[in-house]
Amino acid sequence: MSSPILFCWSGGKDSAMALHTLLQRFDVRIDALLTTFTETYDRISMHGVRRELLVQQAQSIGLPLHEVRIPAQCVNAIYEARMEEALRIHYAEGVRTVAFGDIFLEDLRAYREKNLARIGMTALFPIWKRDTRELIRQFHATGFRAIAACIDPRVLNRSFAGRELDDSFFRDLPAGVDPCGENGEFHSFVFDGPIFHSPIPIRTGEIVERDSFIYCDLLPFEGVVGTQHRCAPAPQTDSK
Repeated sequence: MSSPILFCWSGGKDSAMALHTLLQRFDVRIDALLTTFTETYDRISMHGVRRELLVQQAQSIGLPLHEVRIPAQCVNAIYEARMEEALRIHYAEGVRTVAFGDIFLEDLRAYREKNLARIGMTALFPIWKRDTRELIRQFHATGFRAIAACIDPRVLNRSFAGRELDDSFFRDLPAGVDPCGENGEFHSFVFDGPIFHSPIPIRTGEIVERDSFIYCDLLPFEGVVGTQHRCAPAPQTDSK
């Protein structure tokens, strides 16, 4: 029998690669996606992606979405309490494993494992210690497409916000920036790939500076869906 797994889904490329890895295994099954939203903005925490687009992702993947709402500038105590409440719901349904898309941050892995252990659950990291350059090659080879939804301007020029993660994006990354943005250099939104039944049509909107990060507002694209329209750009303006 396959073991049930709850997947912590961010909507970005690392999550997509980790989920894709698990979906190819026969000894596990994904019961649901778990995502945190910032209540004030109704957007994915850290990534800044609209909730509407995340719902479309989950629908295209074909998995239930469990939403955990947290306040802006959320302190650890509140985050952990709300996450534990959500996790206990799945624990009661027989889930004992939670999967993450983390790659090499040891302190983050230890934090996740410690919090899960308190309620009798374990963590699974499907792409742990994978070479990030190889992961990006595999990301492209398997047909995934993503866009940079959030960048850290301390390490990347604001022009990276809203760019598709194609070959030119990675060629332009400064030396020292991890190709997967594992140190928080950038966060992404995946809109096409083998885990989806159909692509998520999007367009780029405003470039916004908030809380020391640069965000590209991603909007649903309501035109005719075709290859040329899956990531259609719109005029970009700066606002705070």
